[in-house]
Amino acid sequence: MERENIYEGKNMALFEEEMDSNPMVSSLLNKLANYTNLSQGVVEHEEDEDSKRKEIKAPRMGTFIGVYLPCLQNILGVILFLRLTWIVGTAGILESFIIVFMCCTCTMLTAISMSAIATNGVVPAGGSYYMISRSLGPEFGGAVGLCFYLGTTFAGAMYILGTIEIFLTYISPSAAIFHSEDVEGENGAMLNNMRVYGTCTLALMAMVVFVGVKYVNKLALVFLACVILSILAIYAGVIKTAFDPPNIPICLLGNRTLSKRNFEVCAKTQYINYETVTTPLWALFCNSSNLNATCDEYFSQNNVTEIQGIPGIASGVIRENLWSAYAEKGMYVEKQGIFSSSGSEETKTSGLPYVLTDIMTYFTMLVGIYFPSVTGIMAGSNRSGDLRDAQKSIPTGTIMAIVTTSFIYLSCIVLFGACIEGVILRDKFGEALNGKLVIGMLAWPSPWVIVIGSFFSTCGAGLQSLTGAPRLLQAIARDGIVPFLQVFGHGKANGEPTWALLLTALICEIGILIASLDSVAPILSMFFLMCYMFVNLACAVQTLLRTPNWRPRFKYYHWTLSFLGMSLCLALMFICSWYYALFAMLIAGCIYKYIEYRGAEKEWGDGIRGLSLNAARYALLRVEHGPPHTKNWRPQVLVMLNLDSEQCVKHPRLLSFTTQLKAGKGLTIVGSVLEGTYLDKHQEAQRAEENIRSLMSVEKTKGFCQLVVSSSLRDGMSHLIQSAGLGGMKHNTVLMAWPESWKLSDNPFSWKNFVDTIRDTTAAQQALLVAKNIDTFPQNQERFREGHIDVWWIVHDGGMLMLLPFLLRQHKVWRKCRMRIFTVAQMDDNSIQMKKDLQMFLYHLRISAEVEVVEMVENDISAFTYEKTLMMEQRSQMLKQMQLSKNEREREAQLIHDRNTAAVARTKAAATPEKIQMTWTKEKLTSEKHKNKDTNVAGFRDIFTLKPNQSNVRRMHTAVKLNGVVLSKSQDAQLVLLNMPGPPKNRQGDENYMEFLEVLTEGLNRVLLVRGGGREVITIYS
Repeated sequence: MERENIYEGKNMALFEEEMDSNPMVSSLLNKLANYTNLSQGVVEHEEDEDSKRKEIKAPRMGTFIGVYLPCLQNILGVILFLRLTWIVGTAGILESFIIVFMCCTCTMLTAISMSAIATNGVVPAGGSYYMISRSLGPEFGGAVGLCFYLGTTFAGAMYILGTIEIFLTYISPSAAIFHSEDVEGENGAMLNNMRVYGTCTLALMAMVVFVGVKYVNKLALVFLACVILSILAIYAGVIKTAFDPPNIPICLLGNRTLSKRNFEVCAKTQYINYETVTTPLWALFCNSSNLNATCDEYFSQNNVTEIQGIPGIASGVIRENLWSAYAEKGMYVEKQGIFSSSGSEETKTSGLPYVLTDIMTYFTMLVGIYFPSVTGIMAGSNRSGDLRDAQKSIPTGTIMAIVTTSFIYLSCIVLFGACIEGVILRDKFGEALNGKLVIGMLAWPSPWVIVIGSFFSTCGAGLQSLTGAPRLLQAIARDGIVPFLQVFGHGKANGEPTWALLLTALICEIGILIASLDSVAPILSMFFLMCYMFVNLACAVQTLLRTPNWRPRFKYYHWTLSFLGMSLCLALMFICSWYYALFAMLIAGCIYKYIEYRGAEKEWGDGIRGLSLNAARYALLRVEHGPPHTKNWRPQVLVMLNLDSEQCVKHPRLLSFTTQLKAGKGLTIVGSVLEGTYLDKHQEAQRAEENIRSLMSVEKTKGFCQLVVSSSLRDGMSHLIQSAGLGGMKHNTVLMAWPESWKLSDNPFSWKNFVDTIRDTTAAQQALLVAKNIDTFPQNQERFREGHIDVWWIVHDGGMLMLLPFLLRQHKVWRKCRMRIFTVAQMDDNSIQMKKDLQMFLYHLRISAEVEVVEMVENDISAFTYEKTLMMEQRSQMLKQMQLSKNEREREAQLIHDRNTAAVARTKAAATPEKIQMTWTKEKLTSEKHKNKDTNVAGFRDIFTLKPNQSNVRRMHTAVKLNGVVLSKSQDAQLVLLNMPGPPKNRQGDENYMEFLEVLTEGLNRVLLVRGGGREVITIYS
């Protein structure tokens, strides 16, 4: 009644049954429209996280505040203020333009790909890591997430180093702890100062982040204001130089720039109180202040001149700055175009006030140093959880921010080159300006606007990195894909990632101990480029696969753009530094393999899985045409398992044997049949399939499981043999266990089913392997220290017998076993020649084995055989009444033997002198059949007369004789492989056939009966 009330008036009575599992559309829409931070579409993947994440109030930030400004603040950073002028001076305007354009193109293409991914469904909190991992799967997601994390952490180190450099070089040089007199030592002292101050700053920042992120967020606007004011001050300064250039004199000796830290007046002598006196500059180059003192040769030969450091935008200095001026480490910063008479090469320059280059410069190195200044494009997507409409805001805000910053960078390059003298641009630490910031001298109204502004902006960027990186690590840890990171998922009660912050601070400290901004920047470039490369890859893969779920709102993307972006990222990685690139790839590769090997199984419907499916489909279509060449033939096995009443596997060793035979190669299908109808048995079928899969994983059997529910076991097995596999990936061999209890009438897997299955495999032209005494076969952990694998080669049916021991010996269990091949010769065969031929054949096959030819002497059919045959026939119901005395039996046996001898004599007298050979080829087999037609026809006619049948007695004779020979030779073999004779054409003889096989294999420990599929599987040709 209650149910009826629920659906009353809804006109949905037809769907009442469905309502339990499938909600009504109206209620679903209501839930979806009012989603909070997490979309309902990803709830099933994020169940654990849901409980951990606090419900955030309705997302509130728009595009401008939420995406545009954070991106702007992150992109415009330390490199712009501290290194851009130096890059322009060293590489020249044209090459700098190329560097910046390449990097900005790279980030723009990445932003387009990122926009497509971000607008394909609601992006929950987690930003870039979430997008990549859900698009490319857990392995790539984890690898890229950790790369992005390392990049962000090193970015924190770079910003802190930038902050300290501004503080120690331009704000308070006197605060330095370490000092040095000579130029060489000065660099070292500076690096040590950076290390000490950097470590203190890092500790302070980590404390601030630990105490509360809300303070960082409150300060963010202040820092952003600093950045924007600084940029405006630069543009204002450039405009001012057009009509009123600032007076900033630079002192040159010949064409070499002099550092103004130790002197004020730029002249050799001064005229004071009507007399010429030497200046402090003279004292630096000469051994005394007298006019007749001995001076430095270059100082004596060249004049001291003064030029304007910032001649202004109208001065035409842009022509000089167009071209590059790369230099080795320790070279003089020289003004081009000025003549200087170079004296003999000085041996000692230390102590002289020249401006020298501190590192060797070249194009690719500058790319590595510059690239971090365009990173930061993910800042908006990382805040995806706080946006009012992430799908609309992320593309618009990010792309607008990249356009703005690209314009700022490109215009700054041209303006710096047009306003500032080249020697000043190349003077990295502003020594010719008495230790002032070059870009600051250009700004208006005061240099301090830039110095203070850049100090606070780098400080803020450092804090942002230290806030963002631990959260990213926490997100990766909580996903549970990298087991050893689980500890970093925990934090304070309010969800702040304490442990992750600690790790971040430690990694950041590594960057600070490197201490040089120019060395840290390329490391950071690698990790960011790696991350951007995978964002592009994710977009390209999804677009090319045309996954039904790939429906981004952002339409202005194309796979070619993503592919171009990916290629550009890869190229930039190797341009920056090929060894760093290889190292970063190695780290990412190790993480990828680790997650693949150890990580939790996650199914995120990712693109790589889609790619695998596409590749599999393509490969299957390729291998569809025709059977494989003999060289490529390997047993693709269908394993027939029997289940007990509890749906557990009866003979688990069958799977162990499969694993040993396959060694992980080729196709394995594990099949089983449940009796009944699918509607009734589908839950049992599911349970059985789970049991089989778990056993497969225990036995390390790599393959597929296929379970069929059928009205009878017989039909089910026939269906499996016909339809298992797909396209070219079909089985060619069936492996099954011998029905040990076939003589018991209550056995469900009766001998009839077994014989019919043999017939099915023969009809399907598939090989058949029957393992007898399967429960005594070795497990995968066992190792045979010695022993033999014996092959009894009686009939040639494609060479399966040769191939199987070879394949088994690839596995550790059988590796120490030696292979022996026995073949059977009859009276008139030349056994010596047979042995030679066989050895030659094996030599050509490249298989090493001992060879033995066993002679089967034609002798009387013993009374034992006769008795066996009779017992066999007695068992069949039609002959229950039959009773013969022993004398009659022996007489009958003698009579049959006489007939046989007479038949042989007749054959010898005929034109074909060939005798029945035990090692048959297909042709011999057919000719044999024709020869014995008469006797066989007679035999079939009276197969169930009161006397034992002649053909049965002959078959039993073969079985007994062969069994005796095999026992004498292979009693102690670890495994015996035998040709399996085919079942009789007349179905009434099926039970007799089982008896023959039983007699043939009696007394042997482990037996594998092999029946070839009628095609060659082994070749002597390469």
